[in-house]
Amino acid sequence: MNPSTSPVASRSTPPPAGTFLQEDFLLHTNAARQLYHEFAKGLPIIDYHCHLSPQAMAENQNYPNLTSIWLAGDHYKWRALRTLGIDEKYITGNASDEEKFLKWAGAVPYTVRNPLYHWTHMELKNPFGVNELLTEQNAQQVYAHCNQLLQKPEFTPQGLLTHFNVEMVGTTDDPADDLTFHRQLAESSFKTKVLPSFRPDKVFNLAGGDSFRAYIRLLASITGTEIFNFDTLLEVLEKRVNYFHDHGCRIADHGLTNLPSLSAASVDLEEVFQDVLAGRDQLAAQHQEGFTSFLLLELCKMYYHKGWVQQFHVGAIRNNNSRMLQVNGPDTGYDSIGDYPQIHNMAAFFNQLEEENCLTKTIIYNLNPADNAAFATMIGNFQGGGIKGKMQFGSAWWFLDNLDGMKEQMNALSNMGLLSCFVGMLTDSRSFLSYSRHEYFRRLLCNLLGEDMERGLLPMDFPWIGKIVQDICYYNAKNYFPS
Repeated sequence: MNPSTSPVASRSTPPPAGTFLQEDFLLHTNAARQLYHEFAKGLPIIDYHCHLSPQAMAENQNYPNLTSIWLAGDHYKWRALRTLGIDEKYITGNASDEEKFLKWAGAVPYTVRNPLYHWTHMELKNPFGVNELLTEQNAQQVYAHCNQLLQKPEFTPQGLLTHFNVEMVGTTDDPADDLTFHRQLAESSFKTKVLPSFRPDKVFNLAGGDSFRAYIRLLASITGTEIFNFDTLLEVLEKRVNYFHDHGCRIADHGLTNLPSLSAASVDLEEVFQDVLAGRDQLAAQHQEGFTSFLLLELCKMYYHKGWVQQFHVGAIRNNNSRMLQVNGPDTGYDSIGDYPQIHNMAAFFNQLEEENCLTKTIIYNLNPADNAAFATMIGNFQGGGIKGKMQFGSAWWFLDNLDGMKEQMNALSNMGLLSCFVGMLTDSRSFLSYSRHEYFRRLLCNLLGEDMERGLLPMDFPWIGKIVQDICYYNAKNYFPS
C-alpha cells in the first residue's frame, strides 16, 4: 500500500509515543531495569567496526540537513522504501533532499516490527529530542527542527561522537588509503580515538580483470615497488600492513562469502597470477579461490606478528540485481543472506594458522542464522594462549542486528561458549546517528540477563551480574583490542 494514499497515513495529527520508547524500553523486569540503569547506561562506547568517513570526522563540517546525515547511503532504509513501492527517484535519484525525507517519513509507520521502526525513533529522540512518532503529518516540522539543530557545533561529526560518549572508532580502510584524515585526527585535540582497520578485499579479486590490474598498479605505485610475482605482491602488502600499523591500525577485516579452501591453493598459482598481470584472464576465475586462500593465509601471519585482531564477515550474497547494479552501483541495497557451507573450510583455515603458531585474536561474524550454533562451537576449538576470549563469535551482523537476531546470537554463545567473554556490539554503520544501536543492544542484554534473574536461572547478585554486563558492553572490548 502506498503511504501517500493510506487511510492510516492521512490521520490529522501524529500519534504520541505513549509508553513506547520510554525510559524502560525493552526492559521487562525490575532486574533488567536495575542492570541497565545502574550498570550499562553510562558506559563509553568502543565502536571497533564501522564504515564512518574519516574525512567527515577530520573536516568536522555540519551536515546541511537530516537527509544528508541520515538517509544518504543507508541501504536499510532504501530497501524498505522500495518494498513500499516508492519510486527510485526519491531513494537514490534526483529528488531534493526534502522530498526524499518526506517520502521516508511517510514510510516509517509501515516499518512496524522491522528494526528500522525502533532505530528511527531512537535516533530522532537522541540526539534530536523528538518524542513524537514520525509520520508524513509531522515530517516537515521534524525536518525543520532537526535541520536547525544540525547547524550547531555539537552536531558536527565530532560533536555527535562526543555526545554519544564514543571512546574509540574503528573505520574500514583500503590498503591503498594514505590515511591522511586519520593522521589529522590523531594530531588534533579530538578525544575520540579514530583508528584505521585494514580491509584488503580488493587484492583478492584475481578474476576482476582490468579493475584488478589497476588496483595492483595502484599498490605498486604507492609503495614504489613493482609487482610482477607473488613475492613482490607480498612485499607490497607487508609494507602496507607496516604503514597502517604505524598509523594506529590494530585490526584487520575481511568481507568474504566464506573462508577459502586450503586445498584450492595446492596448485601452482604463480603462472596464473603472472598471466593475469599480463592481461590473460582465461584461468583467473578457475583459480580465484586458491589465490584468495594463499594470500589470506599470508596476511593472517602478518597480522599475528603485529599483534592485530582479525575479523571475518562471512555469508553475504551481494549485488543480486544486476540491472540495478548497473544503475546504482554496489552497496545500494541488493544484497542478502547467502546459503554457503562455512564450517569445514573455517576449521581447516584456523587449524593451519594454529599449526604454524600464527593464529591471532579472531572475530567471526555469521550472516546465516542457521549457522549460529556452528560458529559458537567453532571458536571453542582455538581458544587459549593466556588470552581471555581469544576467539570471538561476533555480534549479530547486518540482516541479523535486530532483537531476535541479537538474542539468538547471544543464546548460542551462552549455551556453547561464554557470554561473559563477549566483546559486544558495534555499529557497522555509515551514519553518525547509529549509536542508538549500542543502546539497543545494551537494553536487550540487560533484559536477557534480568529475565534469567527473575526466573531463578541466575542469582539475584547485582554486583556480579552487573559486572558481567559492564564487561560485555565495554571492558571486554577495551581489553581485547590492542592500543
